[in-house]
Amino acid sequence: MSDGASGGGGGLSRFFAALQLTLGSPLSRLVLKSMTRLEPDGRSSLDKALAAYAGADAGPMSLTCSVQSFLLDLILRVGLAVTRADEEGVKAMLRDPPVRRGIELVLRGIAEYGITVPQEMPAPFLVVWNFTNMCNLRCKHCYQRADRPLPDELTLEEKLNVVAQLDRAGLAAIAFSGGEPLIHPHFMRVAGEAARRGMYVAVATNGIALSNRSFAERVKALGVRYVEVSIDSADPDKHDWFRGMRGAWNLSVRGLRNAVELGLSTAMATTLTRMNVDEMDDLLDLAEEIGVQRVIFFNFVPVGRGKDIVEMDLDPAERERAMRKMFEEYRRRKLLVVSTAPYYGRVSLQMSGGKDVAPTHFYVGGDPGLESLADFVGGCGAGRIYAGIQPNGDLIPCVFLPITVGNLRETPFWDIWTKAPLLRQLRDRGQLKGFCGSCPYKYVCGGCRARAYGYTGDVMGPDPGCIYNMREWRRVAEELGLSEEDRRRVAEELRAIMSSSQ
Repeated sequence: MSDGASGGGGGLSRFFAALQLTLGSPLSRLVLKSMTRLEPDGRSSLDKALAAYAGADAGPMSLTCSVQSFLLDLILRVGLAVTRADEEGVKAMLRDPPVRRGIELVLRGIAEYGITVPQEMPAPFLVVWNFTNMCNLRCKHCYQRADRPLPDELTLEEKLNVVAQLDRAGLAAIAFSGGEPLIHPHFMRVAGEAARRGMYVAVATNGIALSNRSFAERVKALGVRYVEVSIDSADPDKHDWFRGMRGAWNLSVRGLRNAVELGLSTAMATTLTRMNVDEMDDLLDLAEEIGVQRVIFFNFVPVGRGKDIVEMDLDPAERERAMRKMFEEYRRRKLLVVSTAPYYGRVSLQMSGGKDVAPTHFYVGGDPGLESLADFVGGCGAGRIYAGIQPNGDLIPCVFLPITVGNLRETPFWDIWTKAPLLRQLRDRGQLKGFCGSCPYKYVCGGCRARAYGYTGDVMGPDPGCIYNMREWRRVAEELGLSEEDRRRVAEELRAIMSSSQ
């Protein structure tokens, strides 16, 4: 969520362990609940108390707020002392307003629901906003089938209203995606408003617009802190073929270099398929050469144009080998190597003997309390710790899970988030089916709900991408006609296409 959000020394995991230890009692929850009220300046007592604890600007406090701040300070100090967390590292982390917003969400969740596994939240940490359907590429796996703007996309006024709704809900981070968000004329105004309101602003982009250095400088100046650029091969020809435009690789890499040189937090994003699964070393070498801080290997999901290329998906054994390779590279390199595949958390726990874990949506590394944090965060976060917004204001559990649960033109975000039946179902791991429902890692992982829906039509069904669900994968592959012979033929045809394009 933030540059260095793991804190120093004891890190984020011990901080969460401290919260679990000290804030589960009825008295602590009563204190937290009383602190959710707003002070006259519009900030909650909880935000002011966290700021005061961290030594940041807390602003004026009422007498009640000052007493509450003293109590929270005492509770946190006790918890951090018992868990031997690095208190100075935690304070440094809490001085960052978006991180403080995220911690406030956790505390509000504990106040409202108590300590739950995974922790139930009153609002998502992150919303990914498909800002527009317009795009300057035609990617083969695009979950939006993006090309041109939709006729019913939100107006500028409506978009600013959405930002205000997310701010009132206490959202910590917002990521603009698409289509291609950076080519839309409303992007600068709306992203700048989100940053002004104290949210952590991220952009998921193909990077082409950022190849213009002056434009990249403007993006940084308006308050964007994180840039994620999609690179699907270390081979320019393969990337260009997959993305549907010659020359795309050179422009995207130049855009990513500009973001790195400007000091933005950066990531290179790659969707793993049979086209590039053997390129992991080359992709990571490229990322190190460019100087990015993290590489994110995205899980392929059969949605949008992805439905047309399911034969390029990895089978569970291929994916398991790839994730084990990811974790080995994460331990070997200075890069943060993470994945949107929820099973990556399980793989890292198994390979480290329970000492290390890489949660799907939040990176934390090297702390003894990581398994507790993985349970706390809980793998797949669709409808639980994040949500998606479509260009027309439809709210969906995840950008890869396009099931509309409400529309922000018609219903306030808060009402949809707290009342939509599907979102409440996704927050209950007890409703998972198949092996996912009985898996000992269901709170660390839970399976990708978008893949389960895309392949089985059941949002709570077993995810066919996991090695423990190999039987389910064989059933799905047979239904789709994905025989091993056909998949080998597709791989050979792909290699032939790539050699002829060089």
